[in-house]
Amino acid sequence: MPSTPAETFLVVDGENIDATLGASVLGRRPASEERPRWDRVRDYARAVWDQPVRGLFFLNASGSLPMAFVQALTALSYRPVLLSGPADVKVVDVAIQRTLDALAERGHGDVLLASHDGDFAPHIALLAEQPERRIGLLGFRELMSSALTEIGGVELYDLEDDVGAFTVALPRVRVIPIERFDPWTLLT
Repeated sequence: MPSTPAETFLVVDGENIDATLGASVLGRRPASEERPRWDRVRDYARAVWDQPVRGLFFLNASGSLPMAFVQALTALSYRPVLLSGPADVKVVDVAIQRTLDALAERGHGDVLLASHDGDFAPHIALLAEQPERRIGLLGFRELMSSALTEIGGVELYDLEDDVGAFTVALPRVRVIPIERFDPWTLLT
């Protein structure tokens, strides 16, 4: 039986990343220049473990959906996963949970989850139990659910500091590791 080529599944909870950026970081709806550059996220996901990436970008399409954004994601080699359902169902969460479970059942493929949502902790923990996998989280380090960050063996990558997903500096209040502290950022 031939071995399966190494691959990273980049699972993006678009709703969570956007809501966290708007509500918790900016305190308002992000302007287009303040949103993540998804090509940078994809490139980082490819580089972090030096292997091909399959980008799955989950969006709630129950209401209006900006088709230009969906087309841009497709052009960036993401597969937009457009979901709809009853108002009382978190369709994106349900779909991501099912996808993470299917990846666990599949038995191979590394996973990077772009979300802060602790609802995914049991699913990420199940993946982390498989020793042949690498599991990572992408988000804002200080806003990541502790249910996710406390899972052993899961790597955490900050969207701004590690990934460089933004073209502008975000007004974040966070703990800075001393090896990354640059006093010049305070003086300019």
